[in-house]
Amino acid sequence: MAANRGILLASLVLALSAGADPATAQKKYDTGATDSEIKIGNIMPYSGPLSAYALIGRTQAAFFTKVNAEGGVNGRKINFISYDDGFSPPKTVEQARKLVESDEVLLIFQSLGTPTNNAIRQYMNQKKVPQLFVATGATQFGDLKNFHWTMGWQPTYQTEGRIYAKYILQNLPQGKIGILYQNDDSGRDYLKGLHDGLGEEATKRMIVAELPYEPSDPTVDRQIVTLKTMGADVFFNEASPKFAAQAIKRAAEIGWKPVQFLASISNSVGSVLKPAGLEASTGILSTNYLKDATDPTWKDDPALKEWAAFMDKYFPEGDKTSTFSVYGYLTAQTMVQVLKQCGDELTRENVMKQAANLKDLELGMLLPGIKINTSPNDYFPVEQMQMSRFNGDHGELFGSVIGGEIGTQ
Repeated sequence: MAANRGILLASLVLALSAGADPATAQKKYDTGATDSEIKIGNIMPYSGPLSAYALIGRTQAAFFTKVNAEGGVNGRKINFISYDDGFSPPKTVEQARKLVESDEVLLIFQSLGTPTNNAIRQYMNQKKVPQLFVATGATQFGDLKNFHWTMGWQPTYQTEGRIYAKYILQNLPQGKIGILYQNDDSGRDYLKGLHDGLGEEATKRMIVAELPYEPSDPTVDRQIVTLKTMGADVFFNEASPKFAAQAIKRAAEIGWKPVQFLASISNSVGSVLKPAGLEASTGILSTNYLKDATDPTWKDDPALKEWAAFMDKYFPEGDKTSTFSVYGYLTAQTMVQVLKQCGDELTRENVMKQAANLKDLELGMLLPGIKINTSPNDYFPVEQMQMSRFNGDHGELFGSVIGGEIGTQ
């Protein structure tokens, strides 16, 4: 009888001790996560032809510093390990392997570029390591059936191309379109969206030239002169920041004055339009999904004030006229939201599960009406945009938010 009471008492003590700290029993980690730390990898072109985008990685690092200063995520500090690949796919592969196999990160976040992410996508999926919120709008990075571990973040280039096509058909139906595009999947995605939006008949009738460039090219001067010679009066500038600025500047220098459309990846005032020349950039049409800090529309906006305060405290050397610093801020906020939702189950599978379970996430520096939504069947978090026109000082938004993969309002 006494023995039975002893067993019962021991069982009761064990049950109480287990119940005293239920979180301990529920904690579950994969490589890269502990009670005190979450290791996040990142790959950016801090050097090379796309180094203007380095501002994104530096902003993200500053935001994670802010998060850590405020106590981290669920009590864990973020260890953000960011490497340079110079926008060279072989270097991207090298850095990804280092992050996964040597640094042992939980995931790779916001690696930048289409060919660079392509170079590591198979590896990341074989290793079952999240390649999360890649910094490219190429449609292929939402292929959840074949690449479960890879997810995009920004609107796709095809969506954006269709939006421009809709505007051209409505407002410039007799236009002769000349196109400059980066010779990779990102450029071809923009082209497909534009072609699909115009339709086969209009594509054949309206497009007079499609000229590629390589990221290793010194300039795109030759292409701009050729587009003028071909008689284009509508210019679709699908170029990364360095080349986009060159194209705008060169067009002004040779007296070519088409209606210009600038891809959203390069519509930063500070990083592109100022270097190109504000006068030469005036009138350029683009699309936006995040708030431009140079737009006085937002001068009293609480979210912009919060972002500006963050920049002043944690990234004072950062460029507050560039949308790239807004983009970095928003993507880092999204990453933190996913980690919050993970709770104490910081496994790679749960990271992807939570990334695919973002419901009407509203972030203050997104344009009003634009929300982040994902599901196990939808790996495209942001799918809405709004047209804008640069007035020589900032981009002026017009029209309504356009949403969906088919560019319907």
